[in-house]
Amino acid sequence: MSLNIAQLLVRSSRLYPDRPALAQGAAMVADYGELASRVARLAAGLATRLAPGDRVGLVMRNCPEYVEAMFACWHAGLVAVPINAKLHPKELEFILGHSGARLCFATRDLAASLAGLPVAQAGAVIEIDSAAWRDLHHEVAIPVAVRAAHDPAWLFYTSGTTGRPKGVTLTQRNLMAALLAYFADVDAIAPGEAIVHAAPMSHGSGFYMLPHVARGGLNVVPESGGFEPDEVFELWRAFRGVTMFAAPTMVKRLVDCRAEPDLAGLKTIVYGGGPMYVADCQAALARFGDRLVQIYGQGESPMTITCLGRAFHADRAHPRYLERLASVGYAFANVEVVVADGADRPLPTGEIGEILVRGDSVMAGYWDNPAASAETLRGGWLHTGDVGSLDADGFLTLRDRSKDVIISGGSNIYPREVEEVLLRHPSVSEVSVIGQTDPEWGEVVVAFVVPRGAAPDTAELDALCLDNIARFKRPKRYVMVDALPKNNTGKVLKTRLRERLGAPGVVT
Repeated sequence: MSLNIAQLLVRSSRLYPDRPALAQGAAMVADYGELASRVARLAAGLATRLAPGDRVGLVMRNCPEYVEAMFACWHAGLVAVPINAKLHPKELEFILGHSGARLCFATRDLAASLAGLPVAQAGAVIEIDSAAWRDLHHEVAIPVAVRAAHDPAWLFYTSGTTGRPKGVTLTQRNLMAALLAYFADVDAIAPGEAIVHAAPMSHGSGFYMLPHVARGGLNVVPESGGFEPDEVFELWRAFRGVTMFAAPTMVKRLVDCRAEPDLAGLKTIVYGGGPMYVADCQAALARFGDRLVQIYGQGESPMTITCLGRAFHADRAHPRYLERLASVGYAFANVEVVVADGADRPLPTGEIGEILVRGDSVMAGYWDNPAASAETLRGGWLHTGDVGSLDADGFLTLRDRSKDVIISGGSNIYPREVEEVLLRHPSVSEVSVIGQTDPEWGEVVVAFVVPRGAAPDTAELDALCLDNIARFKRPKRYVMVDALPKNNTGKVLKTRLRERLGAPGVVT
């Protein structure tokens, strides 16, 4: 089956050529006719250097060119590799090397972090809006490349429990399934309605550019390129039918912002990427009205495992209303979700087990990692590593994260990658990293350290982390202990550490 997600833009450029497609702040950047023309010419420039199936890294902060670069990759039959802009250069080097990226687009502020990497030494880093970027647009526009539904389209790198990121291979079919899931369960979009990209476009917000492009919507990038509550409120005033994707911590900051929003332009806040406390959800509903939708997903099934729709947020008369607010909703229309025991047998209603998922949105596998792919996708089901339970109506409640992921400000942090860095310090004998509940960030990183001799200087531990991993992964607190609690097989009992902090392993 032939399928290329780039056809979404071509279709909208024909149906809505004069509709605004891109904006930066309140200023229009391009309509759909202009955007499609630029994408087709950029794709032609890429095609002079690369072959279909080649990977292109995107080390970019949010900007209008993000949409252009993504769709040009697909238009030319290439695989986009959007990368978290907050990562350390060593992490960028691994992802670009592991994916085999032959070219990398970078915003000016991030290009310096790539300077010493092989991709830069090969002359394959192109700054957005540089002469080299503009030169790529000088070629004659080409038609959309023919791709098969199973061809890779997006490599999404998500940290793994081994401490090394894994490349989630998302195919053309996966992206189309995620698009259709949005329309089935999250929201409708009318031509001219807007999405404000205040969350990273390398992650969830970037996925949501797809349904908006498909329906002739407007992709709006804040002037700051990121999340500032006052600026978000101004964009709500400037546009109509506004949607935005936000981590729960972002929603909380919007609720706490003293500025008074004009809600006439706001249509939907989709939240996900971390746990939302019931009290925080109620506070957001009180301030912004019944405009909330929750999604639960993973990079391996992007934005598409379960959904708690607007109507269920508004159904305050339901006898289990608060239980539903504490859940992550019901399975998307085009996926199956079960809770299973250790032998992958479905469990009865209410019993706790691992969450398994299957459907067209589930990844093809991990890039160049057949062993991890086979393990995670065994039996035809995505094994999420998350633990939860289903009620009689099919609402899923998360109970724990078996992979011990820490979600801070909507970003995933895996303890082992932090632990491995801290263990490089000569005064660290053992270490265990956990998340502690935090009212602003959702969770913050705490490291329990067993010293080797004298206790290490925490400033040295900070410096070690900053030299090797992204700043947001650095522990906010170090606790020196004589020993780590362990079971009889030597496994560290992180539940005991969480109890010591007075923080639950998981909040909903």
